[in-house]
Amino acid sequence: MADFELMRELQHKNTSKIVLLILDGLGGIPFEPGGQSALEAAKTPNLDRLAGEGTLGQVVPIRPGITPGSGPAHLALFGYDPLAYEVGRGVLEATGIGMEIGVEDVAARGNFCTLDSNGNISDRRAGRISSDEALPLVQKLDEIELPGVSLDVRHVREYRFAVAMRGADLNPQIADTDPQATGIPPLSALAEKPSSEKAAEHFNRWIERAGEELSAEKKANGLTLRGFSSDPRLPQFTEIYGLRSACIAVYPMYRGVSRLVGMDVISFDGDSPEQEFEAAVSHWDAFDFFFIHIKKTDSSGEDGDVMKKAKVIEDVDQALPTLLNLNPDVLAVTGDHSTPAKLKTHSWHPVPFLLWAPATVRTDSQDTFGERSCQLGGLGTFPATDIMPQLMAHAKRLRKFGA
Repeated sequence: MADFELMRELQHKNTSKIVLLILDGLGGIPFEPGGQSALEAAKTPNLDRLAGEGTLGQVVPIRPGITPGSGPAHLALFGYDPLAYEVGRGVLEATGIGMEIGVEDVAARGNFCTLDSNGNISDRRAGRISSDEALPLVQKLDEIELPGVSLDVRHVREYRFAVAMRGADLNPQIADTDPQATGIPPLSALAEKPSSEKAAEHFNRWIERAGEELSAEKKANGLTLRGFSSDPRLPQFTEIYGLRSACIAVYPMYRGVSRLVGMDVISFDGDSPEQEFEAAVSHWDAFDFFFIHIKKTDSSGEDGDVMKKAKVIEDVDQALPTLLNLNPDVLAVTGDHSTPAKLKTHSWHPVPFLLWAPATVRTDSQDTFGERSCQLGGLGTFPATDIMPQLMAHAKRLRKFGA
């Protein structure tokens, strides 16, 4: 991982600007041997130009062969070793929508799901019900009261919600209730340690009450919970790197991880790449570092739609001049992990990485942005946790080490 003490010691303030542009789930593989991935099939004249002017490589989010979740993969992008700093999905979702989660609270991410007549899950996402459909159901769940604890339930997006439990002696080490499969019932909240039995009992009582409230619904007649967690009290990004840092993201989870590491989260209207880049334009003078997150590359990969994923990448490329007109000193384009449309899920494959820094970059022989060109790029294959020191160096924000 990035050596935080070394970063604190060497950090040097100047007026340079850094942009870390993340296309979630960017990496892929061809559907057929010898074919193209979504990134390779996409028409990306702007990214290809940057590839020719910059240098390429590929990053490993966790360790070789390990498939990452979104939370640990994003921590790695910011220099945190995800094996040393574990953050649960619950606190990420809750923090991302503005809930205050303390070190003694327990948060979980919730999904509405559809149960058949036998109580088995037939749809893990309740038919992807709309936010308008989900909001009154979340309000019902928020009205449930339990003795000994207080509960806060808030809508996140579509079929997703967050629940926070506050009380005495609560421990978040509880197994997920989502079996991540259909044809079987949701699981009980199972304590993974004796110290978490009290919290697990409270959550099981709440789940039972919630099931009664949802039983008459056609689609969202059940729920599952994942990522039980508390505030991990992470070292702060802004202090480690000496950067005024901002997050621009549509989905709450990515705003949540940014808040947990100490970034400011920029509010804006819309969800297109152009609108996200315009948010950077509006706040350009206030920050040194911009983390900009594009979600739909990942969701289209999970849907198995390679052409839709390629179209999302093309939309980013088309909007890129808005960002480039700001003249950032350093721009990195990569993903948090790979989500091959062929596999319809996250994978262990290294992620394409593009570094563009006109004043300092050492170019390589590649002039297109794709998996195969990145495999041949001058940066080679390196851990995602090494990205931030590279960006800091190219922004001339690190002093020399030693005499």
